[in-house]
Amino acid sequence: MRVTVVGGGIAGLTCALSLHAAGFAPRVYEAARKVEAVGVGINLLPHAVRELDELGLDGELASVALPPHRLSYRDRTGETVWEEPLGRPAGYRWPQYSVHRGRLQMLLLAAVRERLGPDSVRTGLLFQRFEQSAGGVRAHFLDRSNGLPVVDDADVLVGADGIDSVVRSRLYPDESLPNGNGVHMWRGVARHPHILDGRSIVVAGGTPGAKFVAYPIEDPATPAADALVNWVLEVRHGPSAPPAGGPGRRVTAAEARAGLSSWSLPWIDLTAIAERSSAIFEYPMLDRDPLPRWSFGRVTLLGDAAHPMFPMGMNGGSQSIVDSRVLAWCLARDDDAEAALRRYDRMRRPAVNAIVLANRDLGPEETIARAEEHGGELPLGQAEEIATRYKRLAGATVPQVNTHPSWTVPVIAADQERLHG
Repeated sequence: MRVTVVGGGIAGLTCALSLHAAGFAPRVYEAARKVEAVGVGINLLPHAVRELDELGLDGELASVALPPHRLSYRDRTGETVWEEPLGRPAGYRWPQYSVHRGRLQMLLLAAVRERLGPDSVRTGLLFQRFEQSAGGVRAHFLDRSNGLPVVDDADVLVGADGIDSVVRSRLYPDESLPNGNGVHMWRGVARHPHILDGRSIVVAGGTPGAKFVAYPIEDPATPAADALVNWVLEVRHGPSAPPAGGPGRRVTAAEARAGLSSWSLPWIDLTAIAERSSAIFEYPMLDRDPLPRWSFGRVTLLGDAAHPMFPMGMNGGSQSIVDSRVLAWCLARDDDAEAALRRYDRMRRPAVNAIVLANRDLGPEETIARAEEHGGELPLGQAEEIATRYKRLAGATVPQVNTHPSWTVPVIAADQERLHG
């Protein structure tokens, strides 16, 4: 079975590794001319780390990421309103990881090229359209280096090309633009002394548009040096007044200082973190409405192409990794590609659609919004109930993660012949 993956981001590369581990030899097509280590921080929750561990990436991941031990919700003055342990301290068999998105992507890219071959990821090829027949699917690309068309024939086409997925747009040509809630995120990374215990994710503030997030993604090189800290400041512009310059607008240090000036967090130097950031970019908070179907014949969606969500609960990237593992498991268990994609759709879409909707209602960050309304810490048990409800929805409670059956597909020689044939 031949599989073409559109998109060379975290979702597409993890999909390729998952398919390879299940006995397939997928091909990845990426529109960017070169895959580079760009972006800011991302968190991988234990349910995603388990899947990367089962792909044999535990050592590489531990070498580029930090395991946070605590999630600390604070008010605008820095006072604690709720805390909970993360990763192994919470009882998971796997850690949670905070990592630079670009470093994670390059780790995955290196693994794909090592395991599948140096030509397994083709860059500079812009996906345009596909055609299906009884025997397969043909994908059409534009080679950005010379303007010539490129055609790829496969048994299955996977759209893992992000929130602005072209594959999705071919399946849903009448879909509107992504949904915004009027909140924009100023995102940066800066050298700064470790905050709190150096292994905490801090979420301060209240409702979206009045929130500050910070966590380390790299330890200091020497005892006297600074850590690399990822930070996010949410600002509200209103849906009818987007900032000049559109998505990815560069924010100046002066703007960042002004935006942070109303905050009082005694355990972090907000002026320094604004001035030491090499680049600060502004992105609107966006999602898309949940879809009634991801799979159409031999074509399906995965990751942000299938379920872009507001960044509440640190779940977007983690759910994409689980998507990849379940998709590979389904394809390996059914010679009928269309039946396998229908099974994948049934197994993943309803659950992840529910997370998209929950994130619109703040997800686990309902805790700090309610604390802001309450004027301090919530009544005993309320914050824990909010956190547990969301984890259960995401398939991320300790029992769910530690005990669910593995998605790893045992591959023997006969399977290799059948799957590649």
